[in-house]
Amino acid sequence: MSFRDDVLAGLGARPRAIPARWFYDRTGSELFELITELPEYYPTRAETAILEAAADEVAALVGPGRAVIEFGSGASTKTRVLLRRVRPPVYVPIDISGDFLREAARGLAGEFPGVEVVPFEADFTMAMTLPDVVADSPKLGFFPGSTIGNLEPAGAVDLLRAMRGSLGEGAMLLIGMDRVKDAGVLTAAYDDAAGVTARFNLNLLERINRELDGDLAVDAFRHLARWNAGAARIEMHLEAVRDVGFTVAGKAFGMAAGETIHTENSHKYTDDAARLLLRAGGWEPVAEWTDPDALFAVLLAEARVVRPAP
Repeated sequence: MSFRDDVLAGLGARPRAIPARWFYDRTGSELFELITELPEYYPTRAETAILEAAADEVAALVGPGRAVIEFGSGASTKTRVLLRRVRPPVYVPIDISGDFLREAARGLAGEFPGVEVVPFEADFTMAMTLPDVVADSPKLGFFPGSTIGNLEPAGAVDLLRAMRGSLGEGAMLLIGMDRVKDAGVLTAAYDDAAGVTARFNLNLLERINRELDGDLAVDAFRHLARWNAGAARIEMHLEAVRDVGFTVAGKAFGMAAGETIHTENSHKYTDDAARLLLRAGGWEPVAEWTDPDALFAVLLAEARVVRPAP
């Protein structure tokens, strides 16, 4: 669905919800990069440290000559660690924010002159055909940041299966998955003291106003992050702080104080749940690495032929 269709459908639904992929216009992408540098936001630091420690082992396990395909590449910050060790012939960063994607790709091409960098603007949550340049290459998918956690379990399985279809039999997938941990640590990571995550969340309303002729009063909403223990996920919402009426694309909406628009889930996984999810998506876990505090995990999996149970 388009941004317009998703927003109108989400505002008209009960409960209201807008898919998290629409956070990432240029402003949203830049704000997310700021989030990754916050002291409360442990995932980026933990995952980067894991990749730096495990990169040689990853390179040995995946072998030479694989094209690297990154799903939701953003600024490709962690990718640099992988490219230095794996040394792929081709790197395909995929992202929905085209201008941000191309800018990051130009920087990487300058840093890695021996790697052909082919930016691919697309919504990686949808079915896609990869660029011809990697059609016949063995592939390593790279899906860091525990972005898989943004999806409901059924959607996560569907995405993993779609990635398997895009990458092909024998492909490998290096994926970051956030761990279940203390609720206070989790909540702080999504509700930082500097308010950057709040700006990131509220920018969705600004984008609606900019692109869909909306007239939402942004100051009528506040950022809300909460831990849902039953679903093992952090939820982000935009909560109305007063009764508010507004129009979007010519359609009128109203919200009472305390009502919310659900904007993001970030599911967290136990070790067993992470491996089960990968297997359900058609990927057999090969290796796993974590940081000393077990905050985060990086798993390597392979697309193998699925055999019936004995």
